[in-house]
Amino acid sequence: MKKLFILAALAALVAAYFHFDLGQYLTIEGIKGVVDDVQGFYAEHQIAVLAGFFVIYVAVTAASLPGAAIMTLAAGALFGLVLGTVIVSFASTIGATLAFLSSRFVLRDTIEGRFGDRLKTINDGLERDGAFYLFTLRMIPAIPFFVINLVMGLTRIKTWTFVWVSQIGMLLGTIVYVNAGTQLAQIESTSGLLSPALIGSFVLLAIVPWIAKGIVGFIQARKVYKGYTKPKSYDRNMIVIGAGAAGLVSAIIGSTVKAKVTLVESHKMGGDCLNFGCVPSKALIKASKVAAQMRHADKYGIEPHEPTVPFKKTIARVMAAIKKIEPMDSPERFENMGVDVQLGYATIIDPWTVEIARSDGTTIRQTTRSIIIAAGAAPFVPPIEGLEGSGYLTSDTMWDAFATMEQPPSRVVILGGGPIGCEISQALSRLGSKVTQIERGDQIMGREDPEVAALAKATLEDAGVTVLTGHNAVRVEGGVVYAEHDGGVAEVPCDTLIVAVGRAARLTGYGLEELGVDTSKTVNTDEFLGTKFPNIYACGDVAGPFQFTHVASHQAWYASVNALFGMFKRFKADYSVIPAVTFLDPEIARVGMNEVEAKSQGIEYEVTKYELDESDRAIAENETKGFVKVLTKPGKDTILGATIVGYHAGEMLAEYTLAMKHKLGLDAIIGTIHPYPTMSEANKFAAGEWKKVRKPEKLLALVEKFHDWRRG
Repeated sequence: MKKLFILAALAALVAAYFHFDLGQYLTIEGIKGVVDDVQGFYAEHQIAVLAGFFVIYVAVTAASLPGAAIMTLAAGALFGLVLGTVIVSFASTIGATLAFLSSRFVLRDTIEGRFGDRLKTINDGLERDGAFYLFTLRMIPAIPFFVINLVMGLTRIKTWTFVWVSQIGMLLGTIVYVNAGTQLAQIESTSGLLSPALIGSFVLLAIVPWIAKGIVGFIQARKVYKGYTKPKSYDRNMIVIGAGAAGLVSAIIGSTVKAKVTLVESHKMGGDCLNFGCVPSKALIKASKVAAQMRHADKYGIEPHEPTVPFKKTIARVMAAIKKIEPMDSPERFENMGVDVQLGYATIIDPWTVEIARSDGTTIRQTTRSIIIAAGAAPFVPPIEGLEGSGYLTSDTMWDAFATMEQPPSRVVILGGGPIGCEISQALSRLGSKVTQIERGDQIMGREDPEVAALAKATLEDAGVTVLTGHNAVRVEGGVVYAEHDGGVAEVPCDTLIVAVGRAARLTGYGLEELGVDTSKTVNTDEFLGTKFPNIYACGDVAGPFQFTHVASHQAWYASVNALFGMFKRFKADYSVIPAVTFLDPEIARVGMNEVEAKSQGIEYEVTKYELDESDRAIAENETKGFVKVLTKPGKDTILGATIVGYHAGEMLAEYTLAMKHKLGLDAIIGTIHPYPTMSEANKFAAGEWKKVRKPEKLLALVEKFHDWRRG
């Protein structure tokens, strides 16, 4: 009943506002039209005018009606700077509080009931720093006054905190607007617009956001840097911790713009991708593909042969690929660029100091303007009984183990049905291992559409892999992996156990805990990749949210540019178009949304699909397994996402990535000449399928009649 009363009261205020056309008075012209009459009345009835203005101001702000800014100008015109500021300051705070309480009483329970889990993080943050967050919002005039009132009412911030922070936070903007109003009251003609005082008022209005931003930044810096002493000078402009993709790109950017940069690496330059991930796995996949082609050469009219796999030589070739790329990521190359490369362990001592325990046994300290954390990630090892001590391998350790084997491991169990697990399963099986892949989810490739996951599973099984989905590994004992499934326990014997259930950000061992840098599963960063310390940034796997080498390099640009030039302008990291490829055979490539994601987010879409068994090049290559699937906005050619399964799908995906990045639709792809015969033609044919469904049937019927007439 109380909620209905509040809603009725608000509705009455809004209805009165529009019914009596009160908006005409809440304009600059309206103020000028009545100011003389009101001032004459004010001279005789000061208390009545002050009280009436106060009540109206409270009502307008409480009902979130447009016109609060104009009324603030009116206060300056009617009452002058000092009295006008006092009236508006208290009236705006009271009105804002009433709007805040109305929102809280009427809407908060409903909103929390529906979005409780999503709001928990926001409420936790407000509990810690609610006053500061609200003060920040109040200091920025660009954020609508009424929006702050209503949104804050949906949170758990305390009412008294809302009141006093609003009073203080709005004071600067109130003074500026009231002062502008005092100048507007003196305008008698258009020439008055050029008065120095008026121009000064509006200049002040224009720079208020910058002043507010500076004050907020200063307060925030004082808060986080409290207890630390800032150096008077610095050894470096930037220190980068970690020489994987993110760290290397950060160092290159820093040296390119002539900054003094130190790059610290504790293990191998090039990081996980070069040494343990992308490069060696793709080299192994290539070898396994050749073995599969030999085994199934009859598909190409050639006598098939069972390949002999001298595994040590196979792995030697994998290592040779790493060695060939190594010089591009070597200390010597980066030293030649002007980067100070330090091999050793870095520890952040304070926000501007890094201690480096060098590999030669010495220790140095360097001061720096900014720090970039690019420490990467490591294989996640689940807490499974008996796993420790079982001799398990991970994607980091398996290469050295493989290098000692004369033959492929005979019985392999791989834990994990993600991209890494799937790629290694298919490769080892094709090279002669008996592979069992265990995934506790209902499907492998859990982020992909069910039809993609089903195709991936069928592909693995065709290669000889036993895929066990819905199996949860609970124990390892005596060379046997025990996995729960449907109330029972499956026993899977193995000689080699590989854990490939994902990777976890490296968050310990280099000073984050001691410094108080916030972390969860990754280093917590803002949209600029900054941490709680304004001069410390993070990028790559350690920052998330995507663990791809190409995303790490992408983030490195934002982190390094913001670290070096953030005092002038900072750039928000752009994740709008992120491509990803799983290098199974056939490959699985995706950019943007798939159907699962679109449905979960409630986004309407249309699906267009083109099967590769209709592609001339795919038929010639005997690579007809797969499809191109595109999601578009209903009735439009706007691409929401594309999934490609097929031969060289990763290369084919680039066209859709480019189109989405530059907001090109399917019509643009149709209008682009694709060379024949290529796999990329499938992209154009998929766009053609979209167009075919939307052909103008009525117009074509008329055209058909035209052709009939032409034939006589």
